[in-house]
This record gives sequence, structure tokens and C-alpha cells, in this order.
Amino acid sequence: MSKKYFGTDGIRGRVGDALITPEFVMRLGYAAGRVLTSIDSHLAKGARPAVLIGKDTRISGYMLEAALEAGLSAAGVDVLLTGPMPTPAVAYLTRALRAQAGIVISASHNPYYDNGIKFFSSLGTKLPDDVEHAIEAALDEPMQVMESAKLGKARRIDDAAGRYVEFCKSTFPNQLDLRGLKIVLDCAHGATYHVAPPVFHELGAEIVVIGNHPDGLNINEKVGSTYPQALQKAVVEHQADLGIAFDGDGDRVMMVDHEGRLLDGDQLLYIIAEARQQVGVLQGGVAGTLMTNLALEHKLAAMNIPFARAKVGDRYVLELLNQNNWQLGGENSGHILTLDKHSSGDGIIAALQVLHAVIQRGKTLGELGADLILYPQVLINVTTKQKIDLDNALIQDAVKQAEAELKDSGRVLLRASGTEPKIRVMVEGENQVQVKALAQAIADVVNQVAS
Repeated sequence: MSKKYFGTDGIRGRVGDALITPEFVMRLGYAAGRVLTSIDSHLAKGARPAVLIGKDTRISGYMLEAALEAGLSAAGVDVLLTGPMPTPAVAYLTRALRAQAGIVISASHNPYYDNGIKFFSSLGTKLPDDVEHAIEAALDEPMQVMESAKLGKARRIDDAAGRYVEFCKSTFPNQLDLRGLKIVLDCAHGATYHVAPPVFHELGAEIVVIGNHPDGLNINEKVGSTYPQALQKAVVEHQADLGIAFDGDGDRVMMVDHEGRLLDGDQLLYIIAEARQQVGVLQGGVAGTLMTNLALEHKLAAMNIPFARAKVGDRYVLELLNQNNWQLGGENSGHILTLDKHSSGDGIIAALQVLHAVIQRGKTLGELGADLILYPQVLINVTTKQKIDLDNALIQDAVKQAEAELKDSGRVLLRASGTEPKIRVMVEGENQVQVKALAQAIADVVNQVAS
């Protein structure tokens, strides 16, 4: 059953539009409070449920935080406020503080004028579809304020950042450190700006930090994992050993080697998997998505490591990992899950796992990444003003023509973005020129149908 409000990763949109307004978000807080607390059976009799709220550095976060707080309080739910905090930090703190749910106010890698609401269960995992459907149903019901004596209270968690820093450090082996490594960190002017630097510094690395001066309007602006050029330039300028870029809410990571070459999520996933297999701690296989590069699938097969694809979205990677009882999975966009370390994708923790591999193998990041040569993959985002039927005859004819030309040496994937009004056209194959031409041809047809 399709959803009315929820996309691939929570509810997201432009601030001021229908969903990202104080009025809607207050009602969302009320509906979520009623639903999420009703499914938690661990509350002592008479105890008031609590929900943790974190946010990234967008200026609209102040407004939406207040609206959520009001809605949750009206539902009789206590609110724990962390201030700016990475999405995976909220997942961790929700578990650590025994809250009934966690909420993140963030639009991840989007520009500052977008924002959104993400939810975590009491276990620090993304909500299953049936719970999101229940929240949507509750949104259609009248909002009723609890009697005054039962209204929720709010308080700030002053040591939230310190708790998360120590948690991240605990995922790195006690017997190892990062001394001797010079690392550039790009915090995207986002939620990692005050937590990522202490993690890597306290583990012994010499660090240079960029993208760590958020002003509410500059999140992801020409910095971070979606604009790695800033990191590539800084790594070369500072003659660093490597660089690490996060997105605005800290659940994605990209890395750069000492020569400024970019490594995406597929390459980082391979490095972690290969290192774990070397020492016999890789549990089962590796989960990717429909967007995972075919080269990674082929490389893992050659290493006798099982591989499976989920729908795009880290929540679906998580579901696949749990189904198969595996621990390692991710997306080429930089969402990487290591379930033996954390319940959700975490950019800082994923980077630490890669650094563990660098130290374990005694090689540079560039040397480890060179073991996986990615196939050319062209992704074109076609912006649409209305919903497009991807089964349209013209679109399907273009896809079939491309697949016939690629034969068995590549693949075509079309999908609607779950977070933006866009159709994503992806073509992958061995020949860069051919792949680019086929992707553009399909995108032109989608544009034609959309106009």
C-alpha cells in the first residue's frame, strides 16, 4: 500500500510547503507520539513515555523542533532535546536513554531550504512500513490534547555530544590508534561539525577540518559528501594521508585518498568486507541496493562472498541484513551499515571501519581502493513537476532498446526518488561512451513524457 506522506527516508520537502510547516509537524508529532508509544511495552505502569529529538544545522530546525515538541507534549509524551546531532547519534541515544522513539529533523544531503522528519524505534532502527502507515492513519484523526496533568515535559540532554563521541570511539579496536595519520574532515557545515573532530583527534590522528562553521544556511553548500571537490582539494593542499566527507546529517560518508581520488560507498564497502574476510569475522554476506555497482557484485562473487540487492534506501538494506542474519551492507551514496557496531548507518563509524582496514592491511587507502575497479555508471536525475508512470510505453521502449544494446555487459535502472521530485535514470556497463549515450537517450524520453 502506497504512503501519503512518508518517502524512502521519513517525510521531506521544502520548508513552507504543505508538509514542512509548523502546523503539519505539530500534528505529526502528536500522531507519532500516540502511535510510537503505544507499541512500546517496556514502560512501567503510570510512567510517561519519552521521545528523543535531534536535528541538523538548518535554520528551520528551530521552528520544527518547537512544533514537534508541542505535538508530542499534547499527546502526553516527554521530550528529550539534543540540539544539533547526527542522525545515527539520535539512533544510539534513543537506545542508550531508553526512549520510546527517536526523531531527527533533517533533510540529509538536501539544500538548507528543505527539511524533513525521520523516525527511529526504541531499538534505534528505522520504522517498518506498517508503523509508518499507522502514523499516517493517526494524522487523519482529530488532535486531542491530554488533560493538563498528563501533558509531556521537555528537557535538554546536555551531554549528548560527549556520549556519542565516546560511543563512536568504542567501535574502534582498543589496541589500535590513528597516530601517524593526517586526516582532513569535511563536516558539510552539518550535524557532525562538533562531534567528528573529537572522535578522530582523540583516537590519535592529526586532523584538518573544513565545513565546520554552520550558519543555518550553508549546510551541504559546496562541501560534504555530495560535493567532494572541496575535500579533494584540501587533502592535496594539506598533503594529508586521506580525507573523510560526511553529509549534512552524518549518516553518509565518502573518502578521498592521498592523491585526491574519490572512493564512493561501494568501494568503501568492499574495503571493509575484504578486511573482515581476511581475519574471518565477516558474518555471512554483503547487502547492496539496486544502485550498487556491478563490479562490486562480481568482485565479491570471486571472493566467495554472498551478495544480495535491496531496494534503494538504507532502511531496506537493514531489512535485508536482518533477514539474512548478515552484518555488512550499504549504498554507493555512502550509507554503510555495520550492524555489529551500530543499529543504523553511521558515517563516522563506517569511516573508522575503513581506517581499521587501512591499519590492519598496512596499505594506503588508495591501494585498498584500487583493488575494485568500478564499471562506468551514469546517473541522470530528471526533475518532474508531476508523478510519472515509469511503465509508459515510450519510456519502456527506450529502456528495452538500451538493454538490447548492452546485452549482458550492463544494466538499466529507472526509479522515482523517495526524497525529491525526480526520476533517477541509471545506466551501467563496460563502455563509458556507450553508457553515457544510452543514459542521456532514456533521460530525454523521460523529459519528453514529463513535459
